[in-house]
Amino acid sequence: MERPADFSVMETDGGRRAVLSGDWTATAAGDAVSRLVAAVRREPLSGMDLTSIRRLDTAGAYGILRAVADHSVADHIEARPETHRLLELVAAAARNKPAKRQEPRGFYELAIRTGRGVFNLGAEIFETMVFVGHLLVVVGRTIANPGRIRWAACVSLAERAGLDAIPIVTLTSFFIGAVVGLLGANMLRQFGAEVFAVELIGIAVFREFNILITAILLAGRSASSFAAEIGSMKMNQEVDAMKVLGVDPFEALVFPRFAALLTIIPLLTFVATISGLIGGLLVTWTVLDLGPSFFLQRILDNVGPTHFWIGLSKAPIMAAVIAGIGCRQGMEVGGDVESLGRRVTAAVVHAIFAIILIDAVFALIYMQLDV
Repeated sequence: MERPADFSVMETDGGRRAVLSGDWTATAAGDAVSRLVAAVRREPLSGMDLTSIRRLDTAGAYGILRAVADHSVADHIEARPETHRLLELVAAAARNKPAKRQEPRGFYELAIRTGRGVFNLGAEIFETMVFVGHLLVVVGRTIANPGRIRWAACVSLAERAGLDAIPIVTLTSFFIGAVVGLLGANMLRQFGAEVFAVELIGIAVFREFNILITAILLAGRSASSFAAEIGSMKMNQEVDAMKVLGVDPFEALVFPRFAALLTIIPLLTFVATISGLIGGLLVTWTVLDLGPSFFLQRILDNVGPTHFWIGLSKAPIMAAVIAGIGCRQGMEVGGDVESLGRRVTAAVVHAIFAIILIDAVFALIYMQLDV
């Protein structure tokens, strides 16, 4: 049982002397330390007797040292050897002040941030290459042995990522086609060439907007969904459980999403093409009084299927990139919710950035090929 710390001041032949008793610990010290400090300041002591102390910890030792600091009584402490050793250790620790770390400023801070960014970029590229390599191995192994394909998961994911996205893809593409038609009609009418709005709508929808709108919507919808699903499984240690059971997470989680998106994106691109053309047709019909027959015949004669195939040729690349980014960000989720949110956001941002970059690269390639 603890005894509260206490002390008494005795008048001796050599002067005033403090005799400490009880337990001088963090829990039993109470206000004894502050009273001892006040007593020493009120009238200096000639000595201090610690032999009656039952228990002493670092908190009590620090309090005693603080009370006798800057007084000569520190050299006249009577105590047991173990008490002296503890006082010496605490005094040495109190003398060592932690070195204050100087925060980098100016060019030094800029250099540190630049170096850290370059290192993170290199690590990101390395991790991406590892992910792509593992995925290619799984794809090759699955193609060699189709019995390993999880068809139920592929069909379910194709329905969620593809068929459920048809309404929003249809509506968005319809309005994009209508806006392109309206802008083309107003611009070309100034030159008396409003009839060429049909070609403008056809080329813009066939070549760019059908796949671009589809890919961006899938990036916001499916990439985030993939990252959240796999990330949640990672947080719940279900991915680790798969590894323990001998199941490759890439084969069970990544490949079905990769295959589903690769299969469904041509359908969504076709739906976006039809919707965009209908939007443009309605605008040219109502604004320019060009009927549906004239619109479709002009599309067939002056636009042709080449632009549609050019737009569709981007679909597999964009589908692979969206699925890969979403699944990779999900596999990188840590054990907390903050990490999950950060990775889901990164999946959407990276996927949209990659889509725009891929579209620009394709545009340059087809420009060089003169198609």
